[in-house]
Amino acid sequence: MSQGSPGAWAPFDPTSGSSASPNPFVHELHLSGLQRVKFCLLGVLLAPIRVLLAFIVLFLLWPFAWLQVAGLTEEQLQEPITGWRKTVCHNGVLGLSRLLFFLLGFLRIRVRGQRASRLEAPVLVAAPHSTFFDPIVLLPCDLPKVVSRAENLSVPVIGALLRFNQAILVSRHDPASRRRVVEEVRRRATSGGKWPQVLFFPEGTCSNKKALLKFKPGAFIAGVPVQPVLIRYPNSLDTTSWAWRGPGVIVDVEFLPVYQPSPEESKDPTLYANNVQRVMAQALGIPATECEFVGSLPVIVVGQLKVALEPRLWELGKVLQKAGLSPGFVDMGAEPGRSRMISQEAFAQQLQLSDPQTVAGAFSYFQQDAKGLVDFRNVALALAALDGGRSLEELTRLAFELFAEEQAEGPDRLLYKDGFSTILHLLLGSPRPAATTLHAELCQPGCSQGLSLCQFQNFSLHDPLYGKLFSAYLRPPHKPRSTSQIPNASSPSSPTALANGTVQAPKQKGD
Repeated sequence: MSQGSPGAWAPFDPTSGSSASPNPFVHELHLSGLQRVKFCLLGVLLAPIRVLLAFIVLFLLWPFAWLQVAGLTEEQLQEPITGWRKTVCHNGVLGLSRLLFFLLGFLRIRVRGQRASRLEAPVLVAAPHSTFFDPIVLLPCDLPKVVSRAENLSVPVIGALLRFNQAILVSRHDPASRRRVVEEVRRRATSGGKWPQVLFFPEGTCSNKKALLKFKPGAFIAGVPVQPVLIRYPNSLDTTSWAWRGPGVIVDVEFLPVYQPSPEESKDPTLYANNVQRVMAQALGIPATECEFVGSLPVIVVGQLKVALEPRLWELGKVLQKAGLSPGFVDMGAEPGRSRMISQEAFAQQLQLSDPQTVAGAFSYFQQDAKGLVDFRNVALALAALDGGRSLEELTRLAFELFAEEQAEGPDRLLYKDGFSTILHLLLGSPRPAATTLHAELCQPGCSQGLSLCQFQNFSLHDPLYGKLFSAYLRPPHKPRSTSQIPNASSPSSPTALANGTVQAPKQKGD
């Protein structure tokens, strides 16, 4: 059966046959009450059996995965595996993987379009990434190589499968790891078809399928042609059937035409990623957004800065409001330029909070050191921003005074990268690395590596882009929000509208 034919990956479909109704969903909806009870009981009884069988198949994968790499040195694993190892082990893993997903309820994989050869498209990019079942796309793609966390090597069976796959491994704890990954991706993608294709999920995390998250540039660094792969779950009910009778789960895998990068895209991975994202979003009929996740924090790009869709500072305001605390009546007691580390108990005493749950919830919003202490300057600035009684000029002056440091020479105080990053992280929800990069750009070349009060306020109040951002974020609703208080995509001061080319971002992270 040809690779691109719709039935290539549907060896068994119990929903087809000579049923009176051509639509199995319609048949299910017309079940009688007794039939529904029997159907549910059957599912409850078979569910543990199918889970057990799926685990057995998962462990049966291990000997095939082990056999392919057994006895090979690290130098030999730097080249693609060929010969009998490739034939026997590859086909064994492919067949057992299809059986595994079948037992999990994925009865059909419908393939649309034609998968390009490794010469035509060395890289495959799949989206949207919405569930941990998405690796099912590996099957119609003939088990391409993947990029995975190095920590997964220690996971039983999964680690063996990653070695079998000759996966490209990245370590979050090794700063040089990302550079090595980039070099390895480029080496394999430019091997002239020697290596199998490499599969990326460029969103980098799971979303709710309502929109495409911003694509990370890793898949596009080599500047070679890529083939977009769309993943859809077209079931009318987003569920998995654990009974033998019923519709089960259908997966649509669609191969779009190969995307040939322009000379500009080949030199600029970010531009390349953005353009491929738009093509895939248009084919899916959903928006392409500037939203991405840094850890578990949803952020968007505004100029050279990443900011939270909604700063945690606003969430802190809701917690304090629920506790009946008015930030304006709290004695700040923070010394400008000097950190004062406080414990959770001192925090509760300073804010006059008595409910342990409220104290723990509010305290968790601030970054803690190894001893579980927080810098009270962070608390003072947060309360001042939530109070809403200060002008933006007064608030930015207070932020500067709290975190600026005295110079070894000269009377002026300057805001260095650590203080600048803390302010932006606290007020805008900006990840610290992004704020550090922006601070270096704001500092005058050849001059001191710090910002004066005038420079900081020019940036936060008068910059055409960032001034609007501070204005939107430093007026968080400290009272119950009305419709007019909530920034939206149509408002020129909303964070979503500030991100160039951005459409409405998804409100929450799914799965």
